[in-house]
Amino acid sequence: MKPYSLDLRTRVAAASAEPHTTRQQVADRFGVSYSFITKLLAHQHQTGSLQPKPARGGVERLLSADDQAWLVAYVGEHADATLSELNQAWQAYSGRSVCQTCIWDVLEEHNLRRKKKASTPLSATRRG
Repeated sequence: MKPYSLDLRTRVAAASAEPHTTRQQVADRFGVSYSFITKLLAHQHQTGSLQPKPARGGVERLLSADDQAWLVAYVGEHADATLSELNQAWQAYSGRSVCQTCIWDVLEEHNLRRKKKASTPLSATRRG
């Protein structure tokens, strides 16, 4: 989610400084939350600036691009493998363990849908 613009932050801080104005009135006026105003004013008090904090970048990926490429190629060869089987193959290949959710996230990101084996042969009798 993008941070609010500096212009909006400046207008909210200025409106909050007006006498006889509550933070809730300012929040309703500008369409922001009460907690945003509280955090904005605390940030201004601590740093002297209304600039948003820099983005933190998120969580580092557990599987590199090369690791993902191997997994995608393996799924191409073994399309009916379960997540558990894929995880075991990954551990045998890399020597590292990852959770099945990590494997699933790679499959989802590459739009790979697991192909399932038919559990029983098709019936010879057709309904008609």
